[in-house]
Amino acid sequence: MLLLWAMKKKLSAYWICQLGGWIFYGLAILFFVYSLDKKLNPLFTKRLILIIVLGLIFTHLFRFLIHKFKLTPPIRSKSLIWLLILVASICVTFSFVSSTFIQWLGWFDPSLKGDILKRFIFTLIEESPIIFVWSSLYYIWHFVEADRKDEVNKVKLEGLVKELELKTIKSHINPHFIFNSLNSIRALVDENPERARTAITELSNILRSSMQAEKSETSPLEKELGIVKDYLALEYIRFEDRLKVEYDIDEETLSEPVPPMMLQTLVENAIKHGISKRINGGFVRIISRFNNQQRELIVQSTGTLQDNYKSEGFGVSSTQNRLHLMYGTAAKFELKDLSNGIVEAKVIMPFIQ
Repeated sequence: MLLLWAMKKKLSAYWICQLGGWIFYGLAILFFVYSLDKKLNPLFTKRLILIIVLGLIFTHLFRFLIHKFKLTPPIRSKSLIWLLILVASICVTFSFVSSTFIQWLGWFDPSLKGDILKRFIFTLIEESPIIFVWSSLYYIWHFVEADRKDEVNKVKLEGLVKELELKTIKSHINPHFIFNSLNSIRALVDENPERARTAITELSNILRSSMQAEKSETSPLEKELGIVKDYLALEYIRFEDRLKVEYDIDEETLSEPVPPMMLQTLVENAIKHGISKRINGGFVRIISRFNNQQRELIVQSTGTLQDNYKSEGFGVSSTQNRLHLMYGTAAKFELKDLSNGIVEAKVIMPFIQ
């Protein structure tokens, strides 16, 4: 019902402009003619009414053909020639039909000699420019409307990004991780005070980075690696030798921008769904490299996709959404099983030189 109401509203707006525009055109012509001659010729008035009626019909047909052949804005360069041909065809047909009707109805001064060809040429020169004016106004309206919709979509997109960032931040401040970290730190206070102080600093760095994630769209990979190292250092307190970490980082990628906290989310997923579910633990390998004019950020870990990995889970969905918002179809995210019980989460991003 709402969609039908919106379509009727849009259609009524079109017809208000269509009828109003042609009536205004007719009244303007009558005003100028009356201003010059101080009288109105009945034949001229009849011809003007005919032109207005045919103008309504042919411009509506023109609009129908524009939509049928998908010539609505924005116009591609290849379609521009077809649009010009369509405009010219409508103008010629409009002039031919109107001149034929005038000749057939006898709405002309008999004292003025002229055949239908001359009348057609005269009508084409005098009346067809209104079709060009109509088409120009029609396309200007659509360009303005498209620009307005782009602005609205931009605002909606910004709102979606902020909402996504807020959810991302909330997900990073994982209560279970904080409680586990605090319990681990408490156990270190008497046993290893120096390590306890270092762990508090690491936890503080992670929380600070989480709170600052919404302030920027990207962050250097080197900074994100620092956050991940702090996170893994805290998790190592809990898992000890059950957690092994490997890095394979191309130094040239350290300055490349990545979505903030994205790498930490992928590593946290690997710990949560892989390492923590195994008595003997496992490993996490972080890889960053260039490959065929693209950047690859990879997290490999012990586990399988059956270990409660969910494609619709927040860690996976937030990564996919953020990549789509930032890079569109130029970036993608892959999550798959490798051989020997290894899960690989791969982020592929464009390399901008």
